[in-house]
Amino acid sequence: MVDVEDLIQQWLRLDQDPLTRSEIESLRAEKNTQELEKRLSTRLSFGTAGLRARMGAGFACLNSLTIIQTSQGLAEFLLSRSPNPQTAGVVIGHDARHNSNKFAQLAASVLESRGIPVWWYEDLVHTPLVPYAVKSRAAAAGVMITASHNPAQDNGFKLYASNGCQINSPDDVFIAASILHNLEPRIWSLEGGPLRKSILISTESRYYDAIANQVVFPDDTSKVSFVYTPMHGVGLRYMTGIVKQLGLETSMLVVQQQAQPDPDFPTVRYPNPEENGALDLAMSAAEAADIRLILANDPDADRFAAAENVEGVWHQFTGDQIGVLLAHWLFTVRSPMGKDDVMLTSAVSSQMLSFIGDREGFTVQETLTGFKWLGNAAKDLEKQGKNVHFAYEEALGYMFPSVVHDKDGIAAAMNFLSACRSWGSPWAKLQELYETYGYFVTTNTYWRSPSVMKTQSLFQSLRSREQPFPSLVNHRPVTRWRDLTIGYDSAKENNVPDLPVSDQSQMITCWLSGSDADHYRFTVRASGTEPKIKIYLECRSKYQQSAHKGAVEMLGWLKREWFNDDQLQIEDKFSDV
Repeated sequence: MVDVEDLIQQWLRLDQDPLTRSEIESLRAEKNTQELEKRLSTRLSFGTAGLRARMGAGFACLNSLTIIQTSQGLAEFLLSRSPNPQTAGVVIGHDARHNSNKFAQLAASVLESRGIPVWWYEDLVHTPLVPYAVKSRAAAAGVMITASHNPAQDNGFKLYASNGCQINSPDDVFIAASILHNLEPRIWSLEGGPLRKSILISTESRYYDAIANQVVFPDDTSKVSFVYTPMHGVGLRYMTGIVKQLGLETSMLVVQQQAQPDPDFPTVRYPNPEENGALDLAMSAAEAADIRLILANDPDADRFAAAENVEGVWHQFTGDQIGVLLAHWLFTVRSPMGKDDVMLTSAVSSQMLSFIGDREGFTVQETLTGFKWLGNAAKDLEKQGKNVHFAYEEALGYMFPSVVHDKDGIAAAMNFLSACRSWGSPWAKLQELYETYGYFVTTNTYWRSPSVMKTQSLFQSLRSREQPFPSLVNHRPVTRWRDLTIGYDSAKENNVPDLPVSDQSQMITCWLSGSDADHYRFTVRASGTEPKIKIYLECRSKYQQSAHKGAVEMLGWLKREWFNDDQLQIEDKFSDV
C-alpha cells in the first residue's frame, strides 16, 4: 500500500497550481488522512465520455494537473495515430463553469507545445459548436470543457474524434493508456502562441446558416411566441443569433433571472431541465406575459426541453415525447420516405418511433445509449448511402446530422418552433399521434447505489431468479429477455444480441405481454458516470388510461419485488405518469 505522505509529495512535486497545492497542504495540516487517500490514491479514469468529475485537488479530481496530463496523452495519441494533426489541428471550446476557461487554456498550450494548431473559441460557446467546427474544418479532434447539466462543483473534458462524433472504443482505451505514459507536465502555461487561431465569429455565422438550411417553415405557419431560458448557461447568445437570422426575435421572451451565464446556477437545485421545478421561473414569466410555450436548454445548450400551458395546466414534455414529435414533423415535411430514409433512437428510449416507422415505411434503427453510439451509427449509415434525418435519446438529446453528429439544443429548439408554428399546439399534436399510433407511456427513475459491488450484486440477483431468464414478471409472460452484459438475447439466432456487448457495464431489457391491448418493455442499467441504477419503463396500449395505469402498476411492482433494498435510495425523474 502506498503511504499517504508519499502520495502528497508526488502531488506537490507535479502540481504548479497554488490553489490545489494549498488544498492538499491544508488537508495534510488537518491530518485528514481519509480525504487525502480518497483524492490521491486513485486516478480519474478516461472513458468514452472523456472526463467528468468534481473539481478539486488530487489525482481523482478534475484540476489543472489532470487536465494537463489528459491533454498530453491526447497530443501523443494524435501524433501517433492521426494522419495529419500538425496541419488539421484541434478545436477547443469552453462553457461558463468555474475553471472552464483556465482548463481550456491549459489544454490548448499543451497541444501547441507539440506543434498541433488550435482552432480556438475565444468566448463562451455551447457544446455543439465544437463538433460543428471539427466537421467544417476537418480537424483532427475537438475538446469541449464542460460538465453539461451536472452540479456546479463539476467540470469535464469532452472529446470528439475527427469525424465530428464523440469518441468511442477503442480510441478511449488508447488515449487512457497514452495519458498514463505522459503524466509528467511538460508545459504549464495560460498564454496562447502563434498556433492558436480564433474562430468564433466566422464559425458562428456558418453554424446559423446550417440550421437555417435544415429547418423547414411551411408557408401556412403562424407566429408563435415563446419564453426561453438558458438555465444560467451559455445558450442565450446562440438562441438569439439563430432567431435573428430566421426573423423570429420578436417572438422570444427571455427569463431574465436565468439569462446570463452563472457557474453557481443560483435559481435551480440542479441545472437540468429534466428536474422537477427547473422550469418554475420560466412558467412564472410565461404566465405573466400570457405566453403558453416554453423552450429551454441546459447550461451547455446541447439538450432541449419544452413545456406548454393548456387551459391553465402546464405540460412539460418528456424527452421521448419531444423526440417523437420532432421525428414525425421531419417525416411530414420530407415525405415521401422509404427504407433508405433512417431515423435513430437509443435502446432505452420509447418504442413509439419504431412503430411510426413501421407504419409509414421508413427505417428506425436502435443503438446503445448515448450520442457516441447514435452519431457514429449515423455516420456509418451515411457511408452506405442512407439518408439519416434525425436521432434522439430520451434524456432530452436530439441530433440533426446536416448540422452536427451530436445532440444540439439550439437546432432542436428551432425545429420544434417551426413545427409549433404549423401545429398550433404541440400538446394537441401529441394526442393526435397517440390516437393514430397508440399510447406509449414511459416512466423513468433511478436508485443511488452505495457501491459498485452492491450494483453488481443486484444485477446478479436478477440473472439468478430463473434460468435462462424469468418466465413471468408481475404475472405477465416474458416474451423477450436481452442481457448486454453477458451477451444474451432470447429473440435472436443463437441468442446473440445485435447490439454491442460489454462485461464492463450492466444492462438488462425485458419485454412483457399483458392483455391483448397492453405490452411492456423495461430496461435496467447501471450508469457509466454516476453511482446509479436506472430503470426505463414503457407501457403501450390502444387506450390512454390502460397505458398510464399499466406503467404505474409495473413500476410499483418492480420497486417492491426487485429493488426493495434499504441500501438503495430512490430518486424519481420527471416522467409522463
